[in-house]
Amino acid sequence: MHIEHDALGEFDMAAPLRMYATSWCPDCRRAREFLRERQLPFEEIDIDAHPEAAEFVRRANSGKRKVPTFDVGGRIFPCSPFDGRKLAQELGL
Repeated sequence: MHIEHDALGEFDMAAPLRMYATSWCPDCRRAREFLRERQLPFEEIDIDAHPEAAEFVRRANSGKRKVPTFDVGGRIFPCSPFDGRKLAQELGL
């Protein structure tokens, strides 16, 4: 799977961007700020409030509860510890 890009190679705003996170996680806070600063629309799912989301994160990360974990149009990847350059690259920015 891959991130959809337009002809200019920019992030396709129509591709759903989900961030699995917690309210207390510093890496999640930094990722949230990163997305908001770039005005990228995203859906945040609190894995503490949704056990099924926590299980999804564990399955996606070899049994580890890594947050933030992103789902971009069906492509899953963690960004923990937070790395703005890595996230920008993963998003095609």
